[in-house]
Amino acid sequence: MTPSNEQLTVMIRAFLNKIGIETREQTLPNTTFLPGLLIDEGRLLIDPEQLLYPGDILHEAGHIAVSLPQDRTRLGGNITADRPDKAGDEMAVLLWTYAACCHLQLDPAVVFHPDGYKGESDWLIGQFTSGLYIGLPLLIWMGLTNDPIRSAEGFPGMRQWLRT
Repeated sequence: MTPSNEQLTVMIRAFLNKIGIETREQTLPNTTFLPGLLIDEGRLLIDPEQLLYPGDILHEAGHIAVSLPQDRTRLGGNITADRPDKAGDEMAVLLWTYAACCHLQLDPAVVFHPDGYKGESDWLIGQFTSGLYIGLPLLIWMGLTNDPIRSAEGFPGMRQWLRT
């Protein structure tokens, strides 16, 4: 049975709050990068009335998670527009998001939905589910996971969810 959008939102928010990413419900302007979501000073603000895809919550949280602690409170709005140096983190964010789907036992299509990822959602799902983890060296370098070839506890398992 597929969970409803409301159930997915509750599950995802509980996970994020548990790992240390603050989420808060509030009314947001209609001009956010993703409908119903806004990163504000390292917190993830969610407007349930505008949110189209609960999986987008996990993706935006990934941007917070892969940032250094001292940078998290400076995150806001469209991450890459405000901080061009963050554009390179996208591969790490995609894998972090996939690992979170695995951890929560969610179908990757919850996050990698057809209306996102510039039409490449099926390709991303295919890559990740077949064990082709584009960008994995970034997550290993960040200390978030282990190499699955060298460790039984490797990706998609995570050593920690937030970069330290």
